[in-house]
Amino acid sequence: MRQSFKAAVFQAVRWSGLTPALRKIFAGRAAILMFHEVQRDFRSELMTGTSEDFFEYSLKWLRHEGWEIVSLETCLERLANDSQPRRYAVVTFDDGYRDNVSTALPILERNNAPFTVYVPTGAPTRTLQSWWLGLREILRSRDTVTIDAMDIRFSCPDLNSKASAMSKVAKWVHEDYNRAELLAPTFRNAGVSLSALNDVYFLDERELQGLAQHPLASIGGHTDSHPALACLDAASARAEMAGNRSYLENLLQNPVRHFAYPYGTPGACDTREERLAEEVGFSTAVTTRHGQVSDRKPNPLALPRIGVGGQFDTKLAFEARMNGIQSAMHGLLGLS
Repeated sequence: MRQSFKAAVFQAVRWSGLTPALRKIFAGRAAILMFHEVQRDFRSELMTGTSEDFFEYSLKWLRHEGWEIVSLETCLERLANDSQPRRYAVVTFDDGYRDNVSTALPILERNNAPFTVYVPTGAPTRTLQSWWLGLREILRSRDTVTIDAMDIRFSCPDLNSKASAMSKVAKWVHEDYNRAELLAPTFRNAGVSLSALNDVYFLDERELQGLAQHPLASIGGHTDSHPALACLDAASARAEMAGNRSYLENLLQNPVRHFAYPYGTPGACDTREERLAEEVGFSTAVTTRHGQVSDRKPNPLALPRIGVGGQFDTKLAFEARMNGIQSAMHGLLGLS
């Protein structure tokens, strides 16, 4: 119901001719887009990433609407020094999925779009406790799934019900990030190997080295083990960042200056994490807090992003986010 109401508002604004006025008031000078997987078979992956078609549409729409797609460094530089009303878009990917290269890269090349991939150490080393991959694998392969830690049994015989179950469990984890560990017995009992799934879905070290040589690509840090840093003590959180940066720089033989906070919500990172990121040596850090960049000199260690993809994303909703209409709805109607 909520999604339908929002879509109706977006459509009404589009037909009313108010988009330019709302864009001028509510849209920023720059937008950092956040992607994860770019999936060829979007439905069979339970609509957890961005479809190949939607990804290409988003880049073409940006170009058509006058957004200049630039690297994060270039974006911040131009915001600080360019007083002209130009708009900049930055493309980022979290976690280092194989399809960022196999599926997304040809589209990025066709659109001459620079991009940054934020990689946790555990992805290429295959040690990541990628609970979201394990959960998806269980739901895809079974019509009935019991999540013991939630004391819930899901009946999910079709893709839509599987995707719904996936969303409910993910929401449960995001309410308390320590809950991710409680899913381990469910994976073990189901015979699901997170290491094997890491090998299927994430770039390995050699592939990551190759990607780092691409002229459009930048590699950023994403911690060693992808924890919610705010749940750790300061020393452990710092070690997660520093260890990841050291690993990537040794592997790639390049400086790693950019960082993405795992989960990126206010409950996962705050001012302490900003300070630690700066101490470790990162010059920028992105969150998952929704928003565009409006200031000429924003806080480079707490940059907002606009997520793209998922089960309910549409072209209309994407345009509304980029044009500031969603921000207007939040400000005027209290809807997120």
